[in-house]
Amino acid sequence: MNVRHLAKLAGLSPSAVSLALRDSPKVSAATRKRVRALAAREGYRPDAKLVALMTHLRRPRAARQEACFGVISFYDTPRPWEASRHLALIHAGMTRRADELGYRLEPLWLRAPGMTHRRLRDILDARGLEGLLCFGSPDPEEEFPAELAENMAVVTVGLSLHTPLHRVTSHFFNDTVNALERIHALGHRRPGLVLGRYEEARTGHAHASAYLGWCERRLGPGGALPVLRLDHVEEEPLMAWLGHERPDALVFAHLYDMLPALRDTLRRNRVLVPGALGVAVLSQIVEGSGFSGLQQNQPLMGAWAVELLAARIANRDFGIPASPRNELVESRWVEGGSLSRRGRSTVEPIHVGDGRGARTV
Repeated sequence: MNVRHLAKLAGLSPSAVSLALRDSPKVSAATRKRVRALAAREGYRPDAKLVALMTHLRRPRAARQEACFGVISFYDTPRPWEASRHLALIHAGMTRRADELGYRLEPLWLRAPGMTHRRLRDILDARGLEGLLCFGSPDPEEEFPAELAENMAVVTVGLSLHTPLHRVTSHFFNDTVNALERIHALGHRRPGLVLGRYEEARTGHAHASAYLGWCERRLGPGGALPVLRLDHVEEEPLMAWLGHERPDALVFAHLYDMLPALRDTLRRNRVLVPGALGVAVLSQIVEGSGFSGLQQNQPLMGAWAVELLAARIANRDFGIPASPRNELVESRWVEGGSLSRRGRSTVEPIHVGDGRGARTV
């Protein structure tokens, strides 16, 4: 039984029946009474989710803006996106999509002085919030408090929270494969991977896994070089690794604030890029670094997080999910001039040294 069938029985238009079922004064009291009696007799039951959605959409835009998502993180600052270009782009994507869907975002500082999980929970309940957008934590092993997830839809960005949650994150595995395929197409046959230890933890070891798997498939057994893991851009181990392993191309997966140090280290040691060494970087921000590589698509990550949260609320999917949904966003290529086609005429030796003198390997 639907509105169209009721309208046929009542001899009215579907719009008139809809108005009568909503007890609208736009139709007469007699018509409202007759339609309701007919609906009761025929066993008509409205779709509760559809009614809620249509009620929301019929509100003036100003009223719809009262619908709100909480925005939280486990960082030590109330608005971590104000201190990070990477997080700022995600937040901008969230804000834009939330506004399009009729929501506003309200920051809530989990680590404010005197704040406890119980107190924050009381704040969420008092404000009638049903959804939380989470920016994650500096600690990849952080657990999401169970009391904050109870009767609450939660979506987090990235892999930094250990608790199984609905999340949106970069497709780190595919990004690594994408970079390696581009390098291979340019004629490089000895690609190496330099990986930030912190990034490795925050990406679930995806870069190393993708690199080793790709090398075995593309280059055969033994084709992978030993992965170099660094906390920062440590000049001595980096140059020793370049000299010993002799890669013709480098995939550098690290925090974006490490890119200037990589550039300076290679220049200081007179490593010609891209002549002697092709470089592709995988990082949060690549534009303006002088390197080619894949930059995370933060605006899309933020937008998808809002869409996923709205969908979870619509489906009444609250609490820590038994089967969390993960949405993977591929990064976009930025051309920076640090890769070129490899050929005998373009190969230059890699020099390693201390900047005062150099030796060829």
